[in-house]
Amino acid sequence: MKHILPALAALLFLTAPLRAADTPNIVLVFTDDQGYGDVGCFGAKDFVTPNIDKLAKQGTKFTDFHVSQPVCSASRASLLTGCYANRLGIHGALGPNARHGIHANETTLAEVCKSRGYATGMVGKWHLGHHPQFLPTKHGFDSYFGLPYSNDMWPEHPEAKKGTYPPLPLIENEKIVDPNVTAAVQSQLTQRYTKHALDFITAHKSEPFFLYVAHSMPHVPLFASEAFRGKSKQGLYGDVIQEIDWSVGQILSALDEHKLADNTLVIFTCDNGPWLSYGNHAGAAGQLREGKGTVWEGGVRVPFVARWPGKIPAGSVCREPAMTIDVLPTVAKIIGADLPKTKIDGKDIGPLLRGEPNAKSPQEAYFHYYNTNELQAVRSGKWKLILPHTYRTMAGQPQGKDGTPGKYKQVKIEAPELYDLDADTGESQNVADANPDIVKRLLAFAESAREDLGDSLTKRVGKNTREPGRVPEEKKPNPQRQPNPLTPFPKKEGGTEPNAEDTKQSETVLSPSPLGGGVGEGFLPPFPLGRGSGG
Repeated sequence: MKHILPALAALLFLTAPLRAADTPNIVLVFTDDQGYGDVGCFGAKDFVTPNIDKLAKQGTKFTDFHVSQPVCSASRASLLTGCYANRLGIHGALGPNARHGIHANETTLAEVCKSRGYATGMVGKWHLGHHPQFLPTKHGFDSYFGLPYSNDMWPEHPEAKKGTYPPLPLIENEKIVDPNVTAAVQSQLTQRYTKHALDFITAHKSEPFFLYVAHSMPHVPLFASEAFRGKSKQGLYGDVIQEIDWSVGQILSALDEHKLADNTLVIFTCDNGPWLSYGNHAGAAGQLREGKGTVWEGGVRVPFVARWPGKIPAGSVCREPAMTIDVLPTVAKIIGADLPKTKIDGKDIGPLLRGEPNAKSPQEAYFHYYNTNELQAVRSGKWKLILPHTYRTMAGQPQGKDGTPGKYKQVKIEAPELYDLDADTGESQNVADANPDIVKRLLAFAESAREDLGDSLTKRVGKNTREPGRVPEEKKPNPQRQPNPLTPFPKKEGGTEPNAEDTKQSETVLSPSPLGGGVGEGFLPPFPLGRGSGG
């Protein structure tokens, strides 16, 4: 017995969950359509972001951080899986008619954290599929509260024809708690997201947790709560940013209150650049060229700050290239989790976060796709190669105003263009002719990406892409038993309550039935050519 007890104690020690000192909490704040120049520490002038700036002052600021694609669903897929979105079959911005989403076989950052015993929670915009099998709670999150897709995918869209969009639902876990989000509800989204985030922190303060806060704002339509309206010098857009910053401050205060700050990695970043066609309701890319929906730096370079006291040097600045695909493998390394068994594209950027001497980007090259599967740009070191394609621009166009967008014009690039981003962050000087060897090297990277991931511009099919999850067609839909997942259950004839046989609660339960045929890949609503889609 005296030999068994020590052995048993050792076994219990090895199999017990790791304590907080070994497993830092992870808080990831992800905003929507916030430009590179829309944070104080990145140059914002007409509104203030003291809490995000505080993160940078107490941690690190990356000045060359990118998203894989400059649009919502694709960008989020990369963040949460460590993969280029087209590897997963996720393109553009999934709309209410989309019948596909993230596949059950894909491993998310939440699932990586759960493998190490973390509690996992999400609040905010999901946008990786709205059918039940695609929701956050089916992909590693213990809890969820938010919108299934962009807040402009609702009947009030300024360009949508009547009937284009169903009512916008607000979901908690797998139940619709509000089947018809109104302007009044949107004005409280940031407040409600913040409350759910704080409640999650309080509930899990004694165990390691991963909290993903994906704000719906500042995506149009813009809404701020009454306490923040009229408070900035940049109108409603500035008010919205200041409320998001307040939300970040509330989260930081909660970490302080529960004495968790020193053992929590907090990351703040964004899904893509500003939606420039919306004029005074759009953000700014600073000195960068163009915005959302393009692979110019204004579309794909985003603010990134991170704080982890004692691990990340306070006030440090990283100027090495990095991308959202690198977040998952970095967190996995930090918490001691295994990487997904399926191929991913990201690499550990921990040395960059920690400011290790001579740390360099772990990637030889990064790739930017857009418009379903068009390889439009290659980045390697300080060099960026823009490949022939057609892009949208607001240059010389009338700006949008007060929530109504202007109209983009289309510009075609006929030959590869090369930019030295160290010397020319604004991408104004094409130096391809002076650097043929660099062009050749980056074209070789492009060719490897085409073989791996495909490229619709050159009609290439990738060898290593995977299918998204799909909702099968139902041969005999019964509208009384299979309602649209985004509308309430049918009412009893002559009554006002849902059918008791369909649901026992007041919330609408999401049905597994499809919404019907999508528009293309489900991400391009029928807007006039050149104006773009929600995302």
